[in-house]
Amino acid sequence: MTVAAKTTVMVVDDETGILETLSGILDDEGYEVATAGSGEQALTLLKELSPEVILLDVWMPDGIDGLETLKRIRKSSPETAVIMISGHASIDIAIQATKLGAYDFLEKPLSLDRVLLQIKRALERHALEKENRELKSTLSGRYELIGEGPQMKTLKQEIAQAAASQSRVFIFGESGTGKELVAMALHETSDRRNRNFVEVNCAAIPQELIESELFGHEKGSFTGAFERKKGKFEMADRGTLFLDEIGDMALVTQAKVLRVIESQEFERVGGNMRVQVDTRIISATNKDLQEEIKKGAFRADMHFRLNVIPITVPPLR
Repeated sequence: MTVAAKTTVMVVDDETGILETLSGILDDEGYEVATAGSGEQALTLLKELSPEVILLDVWMPDGIDGLETLKRIRKSSPETAVIMISGHASIDIAIQATKLGAYDFLEKPLSLDRVLLQIKRALERHALEKENRELKSTLSGRYELIGEGPQMKTLKQEIAQAAASQSRVFIFGESGTGKELVAMALHETSDRRNRNFVEVNCAAIPQELIESELFGHEKGSFTGAFERKKGKFEMADRGTLFLDEIGDMALVTQAKVLRVIESQEFERVGGNMRVQVDTRIISATNKDLQEEIKKGAFRADMHFRLNVIPITVPPLR
């Protein structure tokens, strides 16, 4: 495995053996690794290295303990994911750590596969949160540049009206007109703004993978499914799911998404447990869906369900 741009993982533990073992494994996996034998040392390194993930032992006899270290990390670097590890922690300690903002809690002896999996998942969440922050920043700057022409004033009014509703929104417009920014504006000005905005480019995901991406999968559901994975619908629970380029979605997947829209529940791939979600769906396409419906490439009932509030983004020319 090669980790892009050398993601930094810090391991904090008073046991030298743990530091050496995890450091070696993470280095082999392609991570940039830093180690600290105490909470104080970890906080010093935090300022220098800005790690994306920290593995932090709860019990460290010298100096500040893991929970106090966690509290200080979350205060000074809230974007860093912290995975707590312990050999003899109680449920109360795990609950305290979760309330303080720990991403996960692992017990010793550590399962290395689980450690690597949780680091991967923490990085996925880190990337999603970073993307949301960047989108917000881009959105703010972009809307200052949009201008005050009649078409743009109308667009802003439509965004404000749609944001006040819980109804599904369909955004139409040519490629490059900023449909994703309109979707983000809808989310950021709605009462779901403190929850996830999750984007899926339906044209970029192979058909054999899109159901797992949307609905998640259970452990062992297919080759390579070593652990349960949440899908985009679940990640967007109580938030917003943006289905970009939905005109490229296959009919078989459309049928399954339609069932989720109607019931607000689904089953993960390979599972039989019903997962309930409260997800607002915003869709977008640059295709003429009426033509796609005539050709039999897009479901009329899907279009009806998604196109509750239509918004058309004017061309840039």
